[in-house]
Amino acid sequence: MRLMLVEDDALLGQGLVTAFSREGYAVDWYLKVADAEKAMAAGQPELVVLDWQLPDGSGVELLKKWRRQGLGLPVLMLTARDAIDDRIQGLDCGADDYLVKPFESRELLARLRALSRRPVSQVDPVLANGALSLDPASHKVSLGGELVVLSRREYALLHELLRQTDRVLTREQLVERLYSWGEELESNTLEVHVHHLRKKLGSEFIKTIRGVGYVMPKLS
Repeated sequence: MRLMLVEDDALLGQGLVTAFSREGYAVDWYLKVADAEKAMAAGQPELVVLDWQLPDGSGVELLKKWRRQGLGLPVLMLTARDAIDDRIQGLDCGADDYLVKPFESRELLARLRALSRRPVSQVDPVLANGALSLDPASHKVSLGGELVVLSRREYALLHELLRQTDRVLTREQLVERLYSWGEELESNTLEVHVHHLRKKLGSEFIKTIRGVGYVMPKLS
């Protein structure tokens, strides 16, 4: 199995290359964002171990770029940042796992074995409709180039409608996809989220099909 390591610490990198090679991985080691980008463009590995802070840029920004391009390969991030907000940021940007330095190589290898057993899923590219765009990798929504702040539920609803533009989704379908089983809902909860989205985006993006549900028409 081919593994890409992106780590600028020479001592740590050499130790990881040795550990990975003993585990049976074919390792390609890069010290910079630019080199990793070129290598990824030339051919995808099956796993990536990516450092957060690199000499010529951010591993997080590199990962977001890969996810926007639709690359769904497993990525484990390495970082010295141990704050919960940093971990959340790394995972929200598309990392499949996260390991804080210093760490035991045995734990890293075990995490890689777990990742290699997961089926690789394709990450949605940036979704767009007219002046509206949604980036699944960063969870950011913009309208006419301006950032739009949405709640978690509003984002999920918009994502579902954008994924299926011009398709009518029933109220039951949307409730089933957006809410957990057993979650207590007010009868008009979905309608409230639709109302808020219309206020933030404009009424042209979500149309009501009376007695059926909602649709996002395709805009030029």
